[in-house]
Amino acid sequence: MSEPIRLLLATTNLKKLGELQDLLKGLPFRCFSLQDVPEAVDVEETGATFEENAKLKATGYAFQTGMLTLGEDSGICCDALNGAPGILSARFAGPEKNDEANNQKLLDLMKDVPAEKRTAHYESAIAIAEPDRLIGVVKGQVFGLIAKKPAGTGGFGYDPLFFFPEFNKTFAQVTPEMKHSVSHRGRAWAQALALLKEYLRDR
Repeated sequence: MSEPIRLLLATTNLKKLGELQDLLKGLPFRCFSLQDVPEAVDVEETGATFEENAKLKATGYAFQTGMLTLGEDSGICCDALNGAPGILSARFAGPEKNDEANNQKLLDLMKDVPAEKRTAHYESAIAIAEPDRLIGVVKGQVFGLIAKKPAGTGGFGYDPLFFFPEFNKTFAQVTPEMKHSVSHRGRAWAQALALLKEYLRDR
């Protein structure tokens, strides 16, 4: 039996890491996170889009570590705020990347926005790279509404505020399996899995 392929998941977000590892079950990869490669220099997310940041992370960390690398960037975009927080989602309320503070800032900014105008979408871009080449970039989106107050204890990020009409619940109120079945990351991941399987076939 051949050794599993080392795959670096370029994140320090343990909840995001857990979601990605769940989605990788059954494939011959041995997963690592950025915490496993402390010698790696932080790759700055200077892109103007989720796709650009995902590519920067995947190619930058693959080059440094010599590993097949998956870089993901995601966030929430609110129509009433002209697409904000967008690529600043993780650090919307400051560099501490505090979910509760980010959610509160979003609620404060949208406190006077009526229900019909609280439309928003989550977006995820995933890039996969080897040390010397970009394998591909994919994207997923899911559309919903920003709730008036947080609900639920699951998920992370803006999940307590992201109300998905088909479930009649926020993402934080449903099981991980339900969330993955429709989420931006789940949709991007389905395409990323196809890239990884093609990569395995070509080896």
